[in-house]
Amino acid sequence: MTLRHLQAPASGAPLTAVPTRGLRGRFRPPGDKSISHRAFIFGLLSRGETNVEGLLEADDVLRTGKACRALGASVERLDPGRWRIRGPGLGALLPPTATLDFGNAGTGSRLMIGIVGSHGLTATFDGDASLRKRPMGRIVEPLRLMGAQVMSQAEGTRFPIVMKGVRDPAPIFYRTPVPSAQIKSAVLLAGLNARGLTSVIEAAASRDHTEKMLAHFGAEVAVKDEGGGRRIELMGRPDLRPARVVVPADPSSAAFPIVAALIVPDSDIVVEGVTVNPLRSGLLATLLEMGAGIETLDRRTEGGEEVADLRVRTSALQGVDVPASRAPSMIDEYPVLAVAAAFASGTTRMRGLHELRVKESDRLAAVAAGLEAAGVACAIEGDDLLVEGGAPDGGGVVLTHMDHRIAMSFLVMGLAAQAGVTVDDVSMIATSFPDFRRAMERLGAKFE
Repeated sequence: MTLRHLQAPASGAPLTAVPTRGLRGRFRPPGDKSISHRAFIFGLLSRGETNVEGLLEADDVLRTGKACRALGASVERLDPGRWRIRGPGLGALLPPTATLDFGNAGTGSRLMIGIVGSHGLTATFDGDASLRKRPMGRIVEPLRLMGAQVMSQAEGTRFPIVMKGVRDPAPIFYRTPVPSAQIKSAVLLAGLNARGLTSVIEAAASRDHTEKMLAHFGAEVAVKDEGGGRRIELMGRPDLRPARVVVPADPSSAAFPIVAALIVPDSDIVVEGVTVNPLRSGLLATLLEMGAGIETLDRRTEGGEEVADLRVRTSALQGVDVPASRAPSMIDEYPVLAVAAAFASGTTRMRGLHELRVKESDRLAAVAAGLEAAGVACAIEGDDLLVEGGAPDGGGVVLTHMDHRIAMSFLVMGLAAQAGVTVDDVSMIATSFPDFRRAMERLGAKFE
């Protein structure tokens, strides 16, 4: 089995979720996407053999694997979820001979820009129509400070971009303009090949998988709380050691069966092995505030991350006010939270959602349009989304705008809406959760 053979299908199709009762069973979500990207990348940057278990075999992650191969790594699939990467090591990457095509993978492309920008290589970055709309200026700017150059770009610092990396990057002190794991990680990965100390300051802590994996592979990294945010300090030119990586289940993928079980009548499921890292648990905190019947079972550690099984039962939800400060810990879960809010009593206000405007689609506008198509009253006020709860009629067609999380969120809504919900395209779901439909059907969900 090769990386190419595991690619997502090229063509899409609509799908309808129909009203369902009684979701039952146990389910383990696919491997965490953020950690899976980084497993490939750290396998590339460490000299020797890195073994990965539980890797998410979705198109986004596999594109990162292909890019690592193009930069000189041997990437081999041993069994489902089990991969072996033999990397050339930090400072010894090879120049790619073709365009690095990341499809829809925003995380993989942005992290890899940091690597190429600090390695004296020239590479062309490109992606699908959706990725070409996503701005890359906030990633490129700190790399310019380190000495990298952008040789060409589409308008607005968008793909395709030709990046010329610097062989001896300067370490920098950088304050991120917004809390963003992608910006922070690109700078830290570039700083690995710089002589001296690279420091990143973020006003609010974003997901910390890069910092944890840096330490796991032997880098000298320090994380300090600072004024409500965090300072991350990395000493460059470490001798990265190959390490075994066990990828825990993805909380962003777990969000869909969790919300489905909360809103579908007579449901009682267990979602296994979900990461409960505090920097990824904003959705769980919000759902519990809404009155969700979620019970945490068997807390344990897998692959350096705290995980737990979650028992989820149908619940009467109440509208809440979600603070903007929670956004970094649940930025990918707002679409499915909006679905939960549509079934809650009262109004839910989600504050400070500016970052949703620069995801795979303008997620803020796309979520609002989807809610309206399903008969849910909502409004956008500045960067806030307000959702009026009740019993959604459904029956509409939701435009996904090539966004996998929009597609899955509104399919979840259709399982509990009176007339179901149709989404216009499900092909892009393979970028993060290839087994979504089959996994949900095993719990009792109905699609047609």
